[in-house]
Amino acid sequence: MAWLVLIGSGLLEAGWAVSLKLSNGFTRLVPSVVFAVCALASLAGLAWAMKQIPVGSAYAAWTGIGASVTAVIGMVFLGDGVSVLKLVSLVLIIAGVVGLNLSGAGH
Repeated sequence: MAWLVLIGSGLLEAGWAVSLKLSNGFTRLVPSVVFAVCALASLAGLAWAMKQIPVGSAYAAWTGIGASVTAVIGMVFLGDGVSVLKLVSLVLIIAGVVGLNLSGAGH
């Protein structure tokens, strides 16, 4: 269950990052509110998951999920450029998180 909450929290991290971009420096109300809700929920989920998952594994997975999903959303929906180097880098982020978890990081 902790891993499911952590994955959801990582997705919410992407939600707050994209909302922050769309808020235009907190000048747009709806994206600013979505940012605050997603940020609080994401951090709450991370904190809860860390009760059962070691900090190194939890934080690496949370940031890896958030960064990867945010980058993909940026490329697909927000006009961020796509390149082979970006795609390879995303694969490396995911591989790093998986590697940390397989190695027992934080135990």
